[in-house]
Amino acid sequence: MAVVGLSTAFSPLSRGSWIAVRIRHGSKPAGVSLSPRRRRTSCSAAVRAEVSFVDADEAKRLVAEEGYTVLDIRDRTQRERAYIKPSTHVPLFIENQDNDIGTIVKRQVHNNFAGLFFGLPFTKLNPDFGKAVKEKFSPESKLLIVCQEGLRSAAAADALEREGFQNIACITSGLQTVKPGTFESEGKSELQNAGKAGLVTVQGKISVVLGTVLISAYLFITFFPDQAEKLFDLAGITL
Repeated sequence: MAVVGLSTAFSPLSRGSWIAVRIRHGSKPAGVSLSPRRRRTSCSAAVRAEVSFVDADEAKRLVAEEGYTVLDIRDRTQRERAYIKPSTHVPLFIENQDNDIGTIVKRQVHNNFAGLFFGLPFTKLNPDFGKAVKEKFSPESKLLIVCQEGLRSAAAADALEREGFQNIACITSGLQTVKPGTFESEGKSELQNAGKAGLVTVQGKISVVLGTVLISAYLFITFFPDQAEKLFDLAGITL
């Protein structure tokens, strides 16, 4: 199978909040069902990490029986809601606090729409991710990388194998697939619900209507920024 490139973004306006996942021959992307046992990726060039994509039960076995350490690479807000005990936190994305005018505008738009509705922080790729992990673990360490949906784990695994790590596993589709009680956890919510925040958590028709309005407005600003800017000027709104 040829190499496939996959990129995704939390917000079209937040160009810093994107990841690229490279899927090599023999590997399985997040979202594909696997048997409980591990499936290893094959490497065509230099020695690379043997990334395993496993389900939650197999992940638990790796930790309990094979000595894998849980590496939580989610952002700070998701980890605060719930995390596996014990685990080490090194976020792949960090909150973007840059103060250049372009970032300020993007952050304001993000916080008023995607942030408000989905509870997503405005983030950028952590430039020190690989360095921070290497400071905590040796390349021979066995690491179970976890995120909420599975995509960031795959991206983190790709980054760490370039740093020389040889024993990496990821939970297919992330912690959102983990049933309560599978891992000992701590926080105000269950692991599978740690990604839920913002107005989407409000039940009833109000959330549906408000969500539709916010998403429509967000898409309009994203794809028709010039027209949106003119409307803001007419309304006396300054971004």
